[in-house]
Amino acid sequence: MKKILYMYKFAGKYWIFAVLTPMFMVAEAIFEILIPNILSGLIDELNNISNLGQAISANDIFPLIGGYALRLLGFSVLSLICGMIGGVLAAIASSGYSANLKYAIFKKVQSFSFTNIDKYSTSSLITRMTTDTNWIQMNFSLSIRMLFRAPALFIFAIIMASKYAGGAFSFVYLIAIPVIVLGLAMIFFFSHPFMQKAIKKIDDLNEVVEENVRGIRVVKSFTLEEDEIEKISNVNDTIYKTFTKAFRIINLNGPLMSLSMYTVLVIVCLLGTNFISTGSMTLGNLQALMGYSMQILMSLMFISMIVSFFIISKPSRDRVYEVLHEEPTIENGDNPIYEIKDGSIKFENVSFKYNVTAPEYALKDINLDIKSGETLGILGTTGSSKTTLISMIARLYDVSSGSVKVGGIDVREYDLKTLRDAVSVVLQKNLLFSGTIKDNLKWGNINATNDEIIEAAKIAQADSFVSEMPNKYDTYIEQGGTNVSGGQKQRLCIARAILKNPKILILDDSMSAVDTKTDKLIRDGLKEYKKDITKIIVAQRCSSVMDADKIIIIDNGKIIASGTHSELLNSSKEYQEIYYSQNSNLKEGE
Repeated sequence: MKKILYMYKFAGKYWIFAVLTPMFMVAEAIFEILIPNILSGLIDELNNISNLGQAISANDIFPLIGGYALRLLGFSVLSLICGMIGGVLAAIASSGYSANLKYAIFKKVQSFSFTNIDKYSTSSLITRMTTDTNWIQMNFSLSIRMLFRAPALFIFAIIMASKYAGGAFSFVYLIAIPVIVLGLAMIFFFSHPFMQKAIKKIDDLNEVVEENVRGIRVVKSFTLEEDEIEKISNVNDTIYKTFTKAFRIINLNGPLMSLSMYTVLVIVCLLGTNFISTGSMTLGNLQALMGYSMQILMSLMFISMIVSFFIISKPSRDRVYEVLHEEPTIENGDNPIYEIKDGSIKFENVSFKYNVTAPEYALKDINLDIKSGETLGILGTTGSSKTTLISMIARLYDVSSGSVKVGGIDVREYDLKTLRDAVSVVLQKNLLFSGTIKDNLKWGNINATNDEIIEAAKIAQADSFVSEMPNKYDTYIEQGGTNVSGGQKQRLCIARAILKNPKILILDDSMSAVDTKTDKLIRDGLKEYKKDITKIIVAQRCSSVMDADKIIIIDNGKIIASGTHSELLNSSKEYQEIYYSQNSNLKEGE
């Protein structure tokens, strides 16, 4: 119930539509309740005339029937209008609710640290924002339309039925209720696990689709289309079978309700016939009673529909609730600092593990001092935690112990936006967004002028190939940057980072796809561009970092060597191995 009430708050400004909807739906139920009563009066009047053997002319019968017909038509039209208005209001409320919910999930994800993001897969977050929110929206729409209408119809129909037949018939209806409740409880108990499993399997489906679309060139180059088709077929088949099992159980509510409805109707007919024979009930009363019996049972059918949708949407609601209640592991402190003095960086006894329950630390006892304006080179094997180390600077991860200082102040004391605006990172996996080249570069600085964009592109050695494109900086980049090469993508990402005008620039193996000549030109350009910017270059090639003021080598989460190129070449066996393996034409000592 706590989760349900929490979810309703996302109606936001559409709450007025959500409140008005049940009012119109209850009004619809009230007008429906009056219809059997009018029919009862008409049947009794016609029956009385027939029993008395009175002759009645067409001039008399038409006004009699016409009066009742007008009332029936009037209440039917009013019921229809209320139902239509309620349906339109429900559509507006549920659509707005869904939009607000999706926005809230997306906004929440934006506040996550890398630790939070690591907890959920990309495919799972996509499923929660699409499939899960759609189930919740349908349940919300049904709830605001039926959650008040069905009980109102049930209560009013019971009252009217008791008016015509006393408490005996109420007892008949009350017998059916526990049977229905027990049946629905069993349906929920047995179907809920299957719905949970099916929703999770949709995550797997989205993951397969996402991987296939992103890696379609790899798939085709290895001619593995059939394997991928089989893979998605297997996942799809699992989803089909799981949903089939779930809905097979959920759909039992239909036969259960039909059995209950027709059993009650048979009992009502039997008792009603007996009462008519004894003169304690009229034919019109029995007709009204039958009408109210149908309305009572229809209201129970609506309630069963609500329960069914509740069962279907519960796993989705739980998954969305989980994301919305995920506490970001990295947030601003009580009194954050909004100014960063310079780009100096200091690691003091830093250790880090991705999870408190992890058996080993990813980084261990890191001590590192980088002055503002210096260039630091970082070398290390794959998986040595180089990227994890630089992620501490912008607080993408927080240290498990020790501290990281920027500008002489612990990064945890800064306002997050201020800190991350001062740190520009070009990650290993370069990503361009759909839009023009200019649009992509302006991610670094939305107010950048054309001259500033071109200057940044020249430093990143991107201006040469952009200028050769037909539309130059207005050339459209496809989603993921699929219409540019890996090296071009890297250079555009570097230009974007430069345009941010940061105090600290981090290149995380972001020149791996460019040749050594272009690599050197980029480094030379960075060296001349704003010398007060602290630069960190993570690389696999010694040539990418040999001009750095300091080079460190990381292995298994520890700094195992530190110094300049010449110092390491004389003192570090690890550096020597890397350097001479990459420069096989040289001999040791050269």
